[in-house]
Amino acid sequence: MKLKTRIIAPIRAAIRNLLSKVLPGVRSAVPAKPDEPHKDETRSQVAAAPPVPASAPVSTPVAVRKAVVDQPARRAPKAAPAHTPTSAQEFAQDFMARLGVPDALSRNGFASAQPGSELPPGAQFLSGSYSNTAGTRDYKLYVPSSCGEQPMPLLVMLHGCTQNPDDFAAGTQMNALAEEKQCLVAYPAQAKSVNPSKCWNWFNALDQKRDQGEPSIIAGIAQHVMEEYPVDPRQVFVAGLSAGGAMAVIVGTLYPEVFAAVGVHSGLPFASARDLPSALAAMRGGARPARGRKDGGIPIIVFHGDRDTTVHPRNGDELMVQGVHNQTGGKDVPAASVHEGSVPNGHSYTQTTHLQADGSPLAEHWVIHGAGHAWSGGSTQGTYTDDKGPDASREMMRFFETVA
Repeated sequence: MKLKTRIIAPIRAAIRNLLSKVLPGVRSAVPAKPDEPHKDETRSQVAAAPPVPASAPVSTPVAVRKAVVDQPARRAPKAAPAHTPTSAQEFAQDFMARLGVPDALSRNGFASAQPGSELPPGAQFLSGSYSNTAGTRDYKLYVPSSCGEQPMPLLVMLHGCTQNPDDFAAGTQMNALAEEKQCLVAYPAQAKSVNPSKCWNWFNALDQKRDQGEPSIIAGIAQHVMEEYPVDPRQVFVAGLSAGGAMAVIVGTLYPEVFAAVGVHSGLPFASARDLPSALAAMRGGARPARGRKDGGIPIIVFHGDRDTTVHPRNGDELMVQGVHNQTGGKDVPAASVHEGSVPNGHSYTQTTHLQADGSPLAEHWVIHGAGHAWSGGSTQGTYTDDKGPDASREMMRFFETVA
């Protein structure tokens, strides 16, 4: 009960503060409980990031790696029903749910998920920390047993709201795939001090610019791993789920010299939101992000369930339009190929593939029919997974191999 109070009290206080700015007169509609402080706490703001320096180059790494014992991950909570909020209280609950914080949190707290599988002999799952002028983030790094002197790929995986590296690794089963494919996998961890729900701040204008904010930290983690381990610089990729997917797009767009391709599951396009109101609008599918960038783009693979009530499936469509346009500059490209398929005793899907004239990959879009806001083909050992869908982890890795 003490854990629940510590989580809920600052969130409610933050909601009252934020809504009083977004919706005039809302503060009085969300009363404080007697045991809650009636004051604004900057550290507890749900969606607003702390002040970030005007320039935060990817530099000054402070990384310490050590072996750790895997902790139990989190069990997937029930999805929040989709509806239009009609009061301040419902608005707050709806916004929290759409950021990935389930309504069940206020009643039962978080449940523990099943622990992950044991590491193969010789493999390591290490912990580290990276700092630059934008801040500090912990991360975990999977080192396959085959790691030696031969350069290998590096994949950076960004978790969704309420998740952590252990949970995300267990749910996506990316470590097992990395062992098979001989690949390093880094899992940056969002800090509760900058977002109590552990969402990456994709909706903050300050976190959508190069050399500052969270993008500089994530790119810095990738560059630090490249300095410490034998990584092929042509095979560095970034992927993520939900808020992590939206941030993966931002990082890949801002650092095309570091990342060769991006994978997005249930995410949103680049610059689809700049603040709280536009974030909620984007998640509902109402935002129309800019499609053109002078610096081009990188190959992208997108997965989205067509029953997703947290991040509207239209965002997947916009991601494809944006990704193809950024890589081609709006020029004509060969017609896309469409493949319909299904998983035995699972979901059907539509796979749309865009290729350059020379046959090199531009983009892939997987629409999972009947799936919600969950990692397709994932394991029940982690949260927000759907084991009835096609294996998003394996398909992403396959796509990345074609890019390289």
